[in-house]
Amino acid sequence: MFVPRQLDLLKVTATKSCFLFGPRQTGKSMLIRETLPTGTPIYNLLDQRLWLDWNADPTRLRQEIEAKDLRNALVVVDEIQKLPLLMDEIHLLIESRGLRFLLTGSSARKLRRSGVNLLGGRARSRFLHPLSWSELGSRFQLGKALQHGLMPSIYFSEEPEEDLRAYVGTYLKEEITAEGLTRNVAAFARFLEVAALCSGRMFNKTAVANDSKVPRTTVNDYFEILGDTMLGWELPAWNHSQKRKAIETAKFYLFDPGVVRILRRQEAPRPRSAEFGDAFEHFFFHELKTWIDTRRPGMDLHYWRSTSQFEVDFILGGHTAIEVKSTKEVTIRDFKGLKALAEEGRMKRLILVCQEPVPRKVGEILVLPWEVFLERLWADEYAE
Repeated sequence: MFVPRQLDLLKVTATKSCFLFGPRQTGKSMLIRETLPTGTPIYNLLDQRLWLDWNADPTRLRQEIEAKDLRNALVVVDEIQKLPLLMDEIHLLIESRGLRFLLTGSSARKLRRSGVNLLGGRARSRFLHPLSWSELGSRFQLGKALQHGLMPSIYFSEEPEEDLRAYVGTYLKEEITAEGLTRNVAAFARFLEVAALCSGRMFNKTAVANDSKVPRTTVNDYFEILGDTMLGWELPAWNHSQKRKAIETAKFYLFDPGVVRILRRQEAPRPRSAEFGDAFEHFFFHELKTWIDTRRPGMDLHYWRSTSQFEVDFILGGHTAIEVKSTKEVTIRDFKGLKALAEEGRMKRLILVCQEPVPRKVGEILVLPWEVFLERLWADEYAE
């Protein structure tokens, strides 16, 4: 099922080439098919015949473009990381024929490690995340999102649990090694399970290495793989507080709450449980990250924690502090982190997101039902 996405490919590629990266099954190929004009040349490097021909002779791309006499047009190359040798030909076609390329892939790592030409600033980068609340609209179900995640093929599956387990078992472990990103499947599988336990928390790479039974240097490499494949993100600490010293250790989030649950070997999160609270917070990280990468590329996202244990889940753009609570009845204890941060006088907004039914204001802090917060986020009310 195709869901219109917030990322406007026509706008992004109107004047410049673009790399479009995102994990497998987030819908890159379908987005291209459904949104680009009929007749747009699309070359998919998953096609083994095409890959073999172009691997033997990368100039075949240029020969086909010249045969069609394409100029000042958009050309799509899907799964570009499978054939980094094409990048020089693409660069030449941009310069000689004014072409714009949409280059999709699940990882920039293989391109960079091949030492290939990455177009030297002639292409922007965009990321396609799993589905967002705003994209699903009336089809969004909170419990379903927290249990099975938001990848399109799984969210709309008739057997989401089975498909999610297959995704974790096949792609996250085997296909990453097939791409040559790592060779030790067993070690990477152990690392993934430990990384899932760290998701949403501050992480210590030495402890992760010990728990994964792999060297610290390998753990560094594995975390880089997760970042390069958009499977995991570091959330840096906001360290500009003056009255309370801030902790500078980053947090880590895997890209999808359903994947986290499977890797943690947990059942469906029950309301009011710690697992539900973790998944609820993770969902909001996903929404904030997706909004930034779609609407405000480059905007900062941090969290704040003081050495005296006051904490705020997210700080957006250095101006909006957001605390996420899955509770349906906020108590005074839930305001502690935001109140401590308010004393710094640096925040334009202090927001507590929860499951209460109506908005209200407590001092400087705005208490918002989670749907209301997301409506305002996607209406760009927190852009500055």
